[in-house]
Amino acid sequence: MTEVIDLAALLETLRSTRAMHSKQAIQQPAALIGGANPALTREQLYALPGDDTAAIGCGDHFQLLAIEGMLPAFVEASPWFAGWSAVMANVSDISAMGGRATAVVNAYWHHDNAAAQQLLAGIRAACEAYGLLLAGGHTSLTTGNPTALAVAITGVAQNLLSTLHVAPGQVIAMAVDLDGHWHADSTYWKAFEGVPAERLRSKLDVLPRLADARLLHAAKDISNAGVLGSLLMLLETTGCGATIDLAAVPCPPDADLFRWLQVFPSYGFLMTLDERDWPQVQTAFAFEGVRCERVGQVNASGALNVQLGEQRGEFWNLREQAFTGFSYPHLDLSPLNRKQQEH
Repeated sequence: MTEVIDLAALLETLRSTRAMHSKQAIQQPAALIGGANPALTREQLYALPGDDTAAIGCGDHFQLLAIEGMLPAFVEASPWFAGWSAVMANVSDISAMGGRATAVVNAYWHHDNAAAQQLLAGIRAACEAYGLLLAGGHTSLTTGNPTALAVAITGVAQNLLSTLHVAPGQVIAMAVDLDGHWHADSTYWKAFEGVPAERLRSKLDVLPRLADARLLHAAKDISNAGVLGSLLMLLETTGCGATIDLAAVPCPPDADLFRWLQVFPSYGFLMTLDERDWPQVQTAFAFEGVRCERVGQVNASGALNVQLGEQRGEFWNLREQAFTGFSYPHLDLSPLNRKQQEH
């Protein structure tokens, strides 16, 4: 017998997860560095927080810059995997911008030489798998040190995908590599183990290829905030809302919906696009063995509404409560048309 899910209870529980609370803590730096002068150009806005990376205009392309810090407990317990994950998360952020990653640097503090070697081995292995230059970093290895790791990355993009491009009427799609498994009892979905390096790179290159073909407006890497939290961050920059059908979310067979909506996949993205481009976008992911489904549509409400069968519920209203705080509703963020994007 199929279990009946209480949508209201599900949404309330998802709003209260530790990951959702941690994302709201971003409001503190947002208050300090997120303010935008109305006189700024769109190109200057691309360098402000709100996207997965900063994007700095450099002539005919954008230089991308991002950084990831790993949870100390994770680095302590699984140093090799933490090193790998730090690189992988950064690479996903670059791809979500329609870019291609180029190089990484790292900074770590540790008190255990053997564990530090494992950490660096994980970083190097990921760099080799994704074809990145490991350009160095900062090392502090001494007795009494805390356990800490941060990895920064650079990349380039020709045609940028940005949350500044999200606008009412756009289709919302979710792409995720379902050929994987859960990492222990966590919400982390691993879809990279045993996959040849060329396949990892080819799958990641789908987004920049679609960006170069001007078939996407925006994308967001699905982070530890899960599906709905990551979608909020996609919408928040322009203050848009959306309606999402949970029954359309791509997921493994017999997956627990509560756990899956909290998923932090090694390969997972939310995107916005025009209705006419949907068939080409879905086909591009399918060619790489990645499941992509349309899950909803952007609207002007400022509220993220969710449906499951006949049930309806509001997950979050950005007009009543900020999420990360990176929102620029007072600016002219009207979407670029295709002719503008070509210049």
